[in-house]
Amino acid sequence: MNTTHPPSDRTRVRRGAVNAAYEPELVRAIVDAAYICHIAFSDGQGVHCIPTACWREGDHLYIHGSNGSRMLKQLMAQDACVTITHLDGLVLARSAFNHTMNYRSVMIYGRFEAVDEVEQRSTLDTFMDHLAPGRRFEVRGGNDKEHAATTVLRIPLAEAACKVRSGGPNDDEEDMGIAAWVGELPFVQLRTAPVADPDCEAAAPAYVREWASEP
Repeated sequence: MNTTHPPSDRTRVRRGAVNAAYEPELVRAIVDAAYICHIAFSDGQGVHCIPTACWREGDHLYIHGSNGSRMLKQLMAQDACVTITHLDGLVLARSAFNHTMNYRSVMIYGRFEAVDEVEQRSTLDTFMDHLAPGRRFEVRGGNDKEHAATTVLRIPLAEAACKVRSGGPNDDEEDMGIAAWVGELPFVQLRTAPVADPDCEAAAPAYVREWASEP
């Protein structure tokens, strides 16, 4: 890959640089395919890496949580690193040390900032659409008390680096005679049939009926 330059020195991929990419379109695609990200930060008790729900709007990644969240408070006071990884397959080679994985990953650096009340309400609608398009028109929206107790943060995607691998094993020439099965064991994200709550009497909307058929 390496089709564009890294946006900063700390995003420059040094190990396995052949799999590096920095295109904004690829960053956005990897973020859009995720429901959860992992955020690394530190405080007086040490270093933490916490999984949390995420979504994208424009050129920012968004998260949300309670006003009392230790993580959210720390993220507004220091730089953080956000990571997302999608595993696409295990790659089996002829030697143990040439086994690898196929994947799509992104690391985002920067500092989170809180959004105002107007943007909070708007982008939480975007979050709902990310989970189930159209559902926000069918359910009760957040009330003033719920919004007042919630903080929404965003981080720009401007300082990000991707690593992506695909394809089969890269065996050493001296190992080509080993009679072992080689290739890829693919992984896919599988959607299964929806399960209605026992108390649900409403007909399933299109986004529920079509859930299992979507890629």
